[in-house]
Amino acid sequence: MVIKVFLASSSGSTAIKKKQQDVVGFLEALRVEYDPLDIACNEENRMWMRQNVPEEKKPANGIPLPPQIFNEESYCGDYDTFFDAKEDNSVFAFLGLPPPPGSKEAAQADKAHIVTNGNHVEEMNGDLEDTIAHAEEEEQDEADDDREEEELRQLEEEEEAEVQEEEEGDLEETQEEEAE
Repeated sequence: MVIKVFLASSSGSTAIKKKQQDVVGFLEALRVEYDPLDIACNEENRMWMRQNVPEEKKPANGIPLPPQIFNEESYCGDYDTFFDAKEDNSVFAFLGLPPPPGSKEAAQADKAHIVTNGNHVEEMNGDLEDTIAHAEEEEQDEADDDREEEELRQLEEEEEAEVQEEEEGDLEETQEEEAE
């Protein structure tokens, strides 16, 4: 899977330059391999990007601005959706890539067995309804375990209170006997 990042090497907009640097810097920090494709110097890249950004994702003027991100031919999103994924710790899902083992995103994906890519959800193992039902069962089991632990803790506290009352009662009896 090749991540394609469409950039403009000679943009007059400081905002676009900063957004491009943010995307590229973050991908490099995560060690995600990507192809930077310049739309300023290459008309083919510009036309491909414009034709492959979904209509509903294009701005009002119909011309999408860089950076635009794709996984092969599949549209992932623009800077704003990338930024949202970054904030949600779901950049790998946004890119349609498996998260690295041990990451927060990997733990979330393992729990749900689902990978998201931009705007759609792809099943990884089995039927989606079964996966959701299994995740709900696991959550219910955890809730039941928590409830049982709480009940045990309350019973232990009650027993401890009873023992303490008995000891206090024994102490009062001993003090009364000594007083007599």
